[in-house]
Amino acid sequence: MGTATASFDFDRARVLVTGGTSGIGLACAQGFSEAGAQVTITGTRSGPGEYDEDFSDFDYRQLRVTDNDEILAVANSLSALDVLVNNAGNVKFAEADSVDARVSVFEEMVRVHLISGNNLSEACFDMLAASDLPGGASVIGIASLTSFMSNPFVPGYGAGKAGMVQLAKTQAALWSGSGIRSNCVAAGNTSTRMTAGVLEMEELNHAIVERTPMKRWGEAQEIADAVMFLSCDKASFINGETLVVDGGYLYNS
Repeated sequence: MGTATASFDFDRARVLVTGGTSGIGLACAQGFSEAGAQVTITGTRSGPGEYDEDFSDFDYRQLRVTDNDEILAVANSLSALDVLVNNAGNVKFAEADSVDARVSVFEEMVRVHLISGNNLSEACFDMLAASDLPGGASVIGIASLTSFMSNPFVPGYGAGKAGMVQLAKTQAALWSGSGIRSNCVAAGNTSTRMTAGVLEMEELNHAIVERTPMKRWGEAQEIADAVMFLSCDKASFINGETLVVDGGYLYNS
């Protein structure tokens, strides 16, 4: 089933997308690039040549978001920035019978999905405040349905994503006077490499599709379109909000 793609103009805008080598992050990077932006992506590998995909349209920086020195290095490597997309993340499960493992994984997931976004946003603040992008500079966090719904299998992931929603509200209050807006896109069940395993689980996949009023999974580009909308001048009075893009799943209990 095809999906409609919105049209945006980000001519000469400077955009940083963390975790931009696959899935939603790559869709965001491609969308901004096609709209005229100069896009920098980050990945955990040492260089773009270590990936199968062609990243020649983007600048590349290595970044492990749990390492604050690397966060600062990425920020310091940029000369200007208009849009920051805090997308980098992963899902890690802990051994149920190991307290140490559960605590360690919880802390790592919160650091990956919440603390890193705060620290990178802070490191990029001066560049964002200097932006002359129509509608103002933007920080966009990629949140999740677990920002609002419990998931007993990934408590740290959910806590980090919930914190991301609150962080956007706080940044909105703190930074609006500097011309920076902060919002989130809460991605619903989206078809990516990370969710491929769920798509192959017939019973779980059926349950997801049945609960979703639109009777399908979302596509990464649909999340990217929402990110670009919140970053453009047509959204210039939207600040501190979280846009849920899930085909109606969240509120169809």
